[in-house]
Amino acid sequence: MWGDSLLIVFISICTAFLGEGLTWILVYRTEKYQKLKVEVERQSKKLEKRKEAHGDSLDKQHKKKIEREEERLKNNNRDLSLVKMKSMFAIGFAFTALLSMFNSIFDGRVVAKLPFHPISWVQGLSHRNLPGEDYTDCSFIFLYILCTMSIRQNIQKLLGFAPSRAASKQGGALFAAPSTQFK
Repeated sequence: MWGDSLLIVFISICTAFLGEGLTWILVYRTEKYQKLKVEVERQSKKLEKRKEAHGDSLDKQHKKKIEREEERLKNNNRDLSLVKMKSMFAIGFAFTALLSMFNSIFDGRVVAKLPFHPISWVQGLSHRNLPGEDYTDCSFIFLYILCTMSIRQNIQKLLGFAPSRAASKQGGALFAAPSTQFK
């Protein structure tokens, strides 16, 4: 069981590097992505400085300027996400093929023992295709998803592909909640 768990962690690391390599080839090295990333960084820092300089005491004119800058930043973030989206389809296709191959290899095998009983709606994934009723047994798919979610973000940071703190702080995600600080 320990060997299977370590193998799954190794597979997660390899697929994360593969995914980032494909994303670098398809997205990160393109001129359009580079320009948008620099623009988002610049706008995020500018907006953050403006918010810090004025604090909570803003008149209508300053609020309008900040709202316009937030709108521009939001549009650039959307464009950046759309540029990344192209590679996500290719990576998704490749990972689906890899996932089905590894899933068939580890089908019906307990690869780890969970130190807790998962909540009911997670049990279907954590105990997928495993015999018995011991819900602390962990399936391949559950461990692989947990490892990939944690490892891929760290690899992005390690390689310098993660968004900066300033951009993340300003709601750099496509589906981020709207800012209500100045309303």
